[in-house]
Amino acid sequence: MSDSDVHVAAICGSLRDGSHTRTALKHALSAAERTGATTELLDLREYELPIFDADRDRTNAGDAELLATRVREADTIILGSPMYHGSYASPLKTALDYCGFDEFEEKTVGLLAVSGGSFPVTALEHMRSVARALNAWVIPHEAAIPSASTAFEDGEFVDSSLETRVTTLGRRAVQYAAIEPDPASFESNQNVGAEGK
Repeated sequence: MSDSDVHVAAICGSLRDGSHTRTALKHALSAAERTGATTELLDLREYELPIFDADRDRTNAGDAELLATRVREADTIILGSPMYHGSYASPLKTALDYCGFDEFEEKTVGLLAVSGGSFPVTALEHMRSVARALNAWVIPHEAAIPSASTAFEDGEFVDSSLETRVTTLGRRAVQYAAIEPDPASFESNQNVGAEGK
């Protein structure tokens, strides 16, 4: 697969109009485009996604089927979220609950998290655990943006080192899109909830 054949989609787990997560994801996608890929921002504000109910079929759950299709069609997915209460945000959790192995298995996944305070390490860890449970290959390089309210000015990074981390994630999303996946993880073998989506 050449870089021009790669399609990278980023899921923004923040619904805020002035979302720092969305701003950072756009920088990552721009870097992916400069590397030669096509990109798409899956902005969860644009999808009607009711709280996940395992008794409801995905085709009868608002835009869940449309979202899952967009995720399935991407070669690499970048998950982006603010850190809330030490984890990632509920809109992203709902979106991921409507997906399963068909959308993520053997797919490359990149991680980006922002926080109002210190580094959002646990949010990144939790997203990594979900991706492993779906048998995705998670890019080792991840982007963490602490003190997000002061990280940007007019949509641009104030700190060049943070910008480098985010743009590197975008480039890695293209570079590793066709990597040979690892053997199935223990987590994925136990993930009955991802079956039959």
